Amino acid sequence: MRQSGILLHPTSLPSRWGIGDMGAAAYQFIDLLLHTHQKIWQVLPLGPTGYGDSPYQCFSAFAGNPLLISPDLLLGEGLLHPDDVADYPQHSDTLIDYGAVIPSKTTLLRRSFARFRSAPAAAHNDFATFCGAESAWLGNFALFMALKERNGGVVWSSWPAPIATRTAVALAEASRELQAEVSFHAYCQWLFFKQWRALRNYANSRGITIIGDAPIFVAYDSADVWSAPELFYLDDAGLPTVVAGVPPDYFSEDGQRWGNPLYRWEEHKAQNYSWWTARIKANAALYDLVRLDHFRGFAAYWEVPASEPTARIGQWVTGPGSDLFDALQRALGPLPIIAEDLGLITPDVMALRDRYHLPGMKILQFAFHGDPKEPFLPHNYHPNCVVYTGTHDNDTTLGWYHSAPNSEQEYMRYYAGVTPHTVEPAWDLLRLAWSSVANTAIVPLQDLLSLPTEARMNYPGRLGGNWGWRFRFTDIPDTVLERLQLATVSYNRN
Repeated sequence: MRQSGILLHPTSLPSRWGIGDMGAAAYQFIDLLLHTHQKIWQVLPLGPTGYGDSPYQCFSAFAGNPLLISPDLLLGEGLLHPDDVADYPQHSDTLIDYGAVIPSKTTLLRRSFARFRSAPAAAHNDFATFCGAESAWLGNFALFMALKERNGGVVWSSWPAPIATRTAVALAEASRELQAEVSFHAYCQWLFFKQWRALRNYANSRGITIIGDAPIFVAYDSADVWSAPELFYLDDAGLPTVVAGVPPDYFSEDGQRWGNPLYRWEEHKAQNYSWWTARIKANAALYDLVRLDHFRGFAAYWEVPASEPTARIGQWVTGPGSDLFDALQRALGPLPIIAEDLGLITPDVMALRDRYHLPGMKILQFAFHGDPKEPFLPHNYHPNCVVYTGTHDNDTTLGWYHSAPNSEQEYMRYYAGVTPHTVEPAWDLLRLAWSSVANTAIVPLQDLLSLPTEARMNYPGRLGGNWGWRFRFTDIPDTVLERLQLATVSYNRN
């Protein structure tokens, strides 16, 4: 069916805590979606962020981000007291300062954990049930985080060798010594999943689908790699021998060296892809659909020697392909996946995507280079795709338009049927997306508000200064909501 929605990460939501969370503003945003006839809320990965505060570099592929826990909801449950928040510092309501927010919110969570000790038995029983249900990953993650704190936050391969290499004696000793810290991190996960599941149920009960996001690769400094090193290409010291990236192209003469460890796919196959099955199952429990990032890496991926400072030197290596997806389908049934099929897309990638009838992605900002056969132009779409004006990795559409070459601007205006005097870049692309044959159309909130480059969410390859944008509901005029509602009805997406 034809549907549409908004891309907005929960960290961008309003709150008095310096970062968006799963409190009242998240419910208000769902109501906004409902009011404007939207069917979809798309988010970025919800994991606990590590290096650079990126949701694509998380300490776990299974855990949730404690920064998204709502203190207001904890106050309502009695898991925080007003005295606990009286000294909370003032934070910006338009930009996240992670360096200030992380210690502030962590302090609140520790105070909540202290209050939890005197919580009713029903809460403790629920916590115990959660720990049992999530035991496959929760224990390793909670111990990983406790050990990371004890070792000053350094990467796990720099920890004392017995614990870095997970000797049984060292693990048992650490679990005993850090029992309280391990319980604290498990408690934070209980809070996260409790709040998220309530929010998702609220959305689903109102006909709103939540699209999540799963990076193909995991961060090296993660509980995933530390607890299962046999699944990754590591040397005897636990360091990566090869890492992920993409080769040089039009946008980057050095390519992109992402640095994530690469999977030993033969070992995954020997284990019947059980780690991947558990991961996709966990994502399906969080979201209704999952955007699988860098889908082309499942057909073939760019392998870079870990010793290389850039991605110039590397090689294409065949991925697991249909062998993985057949195993996932046998275990889980139809796959709730959107294939992020951007970048260098070859026939094998398209064949893999189409074999499982997975919708691909179309980005309108990529469409106007002058070739009428350009697959990102709407007249070349087929219904089984998701069209975006732009994504979290792109400039805002207003910023893109003003920095685009004159030839692209002219082609976009001609294609959209507007003039230099009537052009509204973000809304012109929104109308192209909404009017296309694509089953699903998504607009980032920044484009809905026609915001300039300053509202951009991420600059790929830039260290720091990303993921900080936030909005206020007062920033959204009623006229914008009315225009979105009209476009959605006019193009039969309601």
